[in-house]
Amino acid sequence: MNIAQNITQLNAEQSIAGAVEFIEGSGGLAMIRVSTPKAKALISIHAGQVLSYQPTDEEDLLFLSNKAYYQNGKAIKGGAPICWPWFGPDPEGKGRPGHGFVRNRAWKVTSTQAIANGAVKVTLELSDTPETMEIWPRKFELVQEIVIGDSLNLTLITRNTGTDLFSITQGFHTYFKVGDINQASVLGLQNCPYIDKTDNSAEKKQVGEVTIVTETDRIYQQVSNTLIIDDKALDRCIQILSQGNRTAVVWNPWEKISKEMADLEDSDYQRFICVETTNAASDVIGIAPGEEFRLVADYQVMR
Repeated sequence: MNIAQNITQLNAEQSIAGAVEFIEGSGGLAMIRVSTPKAKALISIHAGQVLSYQPTDEEDLLFLSNKAYYQNGKAIKGGAPICWPWFGPDPEGKGRPGHGFVRNRAWKVTSTQAIANGAVKVTLELSDTPETMEIWPRKFELVQEIVIGDSLNLTLITRNTGTDLFSITQGFHTYFKVGDINQASVLGLQNCPYIDKTDNSAEKKQVGEVTIVTETDRIYQQVSNTLIIDDKALDRCIQILSQGNRTAVVWNPWEKISKEMADLEDSDYQRFICVETTNAASDVIGIAPGEEFRLVADYQVMR
């Protein structure tokens, strides 16, 4: 089925008048445009990735690179990418892609629905195939529930449909838009131990709020379920509520790496901060056959 036929079929089966529309987006990828009284959003079916969430009368919460790739087999730089079934480099050292294999393949739209308070819920799904079994020999069903309303609520549900226990690490690798990285900070991580990936994985402890003054790649441990991005340049705070995680990652590539990345503008590091809801490092999740695990992140502007 070509892209036009696919979009026509999706609109026939899953569109909601005035609220959910399927469109051809950048790179010819099928995307979902959501409009509610509270906010609008753009979701790429490729990668199962929210690319934009913009509350009414607000700047977008999410950063999306103008140089992002929109093609099969490539990850989209920005929005809220899904890292699964491992976070970071291949844990077995087999040369498999960093952050797993679900952020560069097509998902399936299983439902769209209007729910309470004018919000819209979109459900996407991905399950094992012969190709994924070659990469990661586990039977699974991965479901993402995306709710667009007063907040952007993401729930990632991992179901073990096989006969053996498996373990995962994972995360929402979310890029938050900020007005100026030099005027942005992250609150709520005070006194948390963290692994500093830019310093040979040295173990350190956070003192005060997190500010970004150089390349930053930290896995915070023993985190609370409420973090705040204080963005003085845009005069707003973004509240991050989470469930199911004991770790969170703060990442910014800074100048050198931003220039080296073909899918970032040289100065893009000044315009985003990644604050990622994760199961990373020792926060490994074991899922028994027939069981499921939920990771939840909720993003909302607070003034």
